[in-house]
Amino acid sequence: MGIIIENYSSAEKLNSLLHDYGEYIIGRMGLPYKKRNINIISVAIDAPQDVISALSGKIGKLDGISVKTAYSGVISHE
Repeated sequence: MGIIIENYSSAEKLNSLLHDYGEYIIGRMGLPYKKRNINIISVAIDAPQDVISALSGKIGKLDGISVKTAYSGVISHE
């Protein structure tokens, strides 16, 4: 999941959502891009597609935050 934060006042809500879905998050990396006054966050998630879609939808509703999700074709046999 790739997230771009253009409105830093929404970052607290974003972090709260990521915390709520923390059991599915493998890792995350944040990059401040001061030249453009944005922050870029990459989040790796291992979860069912409906859980990922729900999180992505909630993030996409936050003011000044954009999100794009890419899915792997790897199938779990757990």
